[in-house]
Amino acid sequence: MSFVALLRASSAPDHDRVDALFGGYRLGEAESYARFLEAHARALPAAEAALAAAPDLPAWRTRAGLLAADLAALGRSVPAPLPFAAEGAAAWGLLYVTEGSRLGGAMLARSVPPHLPSAYLSARHERGEWKRTLDALEARAAAADDAWRDEALAGARASFRLYETATQDA
Repeated sequence: MSFVALLRASSAPDHDRVDALFGGYRLGEAESYARFLEAHARALPAAEAALAAAPDLPAWRTRAGLLAADLAALGRSVPAPLPFAAEGAAAWGLLYVTEGSRLGGAMLARSVPPHLPSAYLSARHERGEWKRTLDALEARAAAADDAWRDEALAGARASFRLYETATQDA
């Protein structure tokens, strides 16, 4: 089994739990959608700050500015981010979750009516970007030991918990 497949399978319960929590928001209703974005804003900037501090990750693009712009368009402020850190291999697990969320965001963007801002959810991967991320993760895991792989998995699971925690105040 590839490391990416193992990571996906091992973190699937965490992913499912977060999907269920965010699935409770009604993206077609401005107030519920704003709370959805506020929950993301408690998590994403913290995740992106941790990614920015990691020295050996492949290229990735931020979305916190898009999220802030969508909130501003709804007349909302960006809430304070939750505390979060991911170093070493854990940052690779975080990268998997953060960049993987673009896939779900693109699907969710279809549920946002045209009169509501959706730059954040519409920020899809560029052509080949997701595959390059997965290939880099696979290569890094292949060159690492079991402890590195365990830490990367723990980083992915911690990332899902970050988003889960972010829904508690939304």
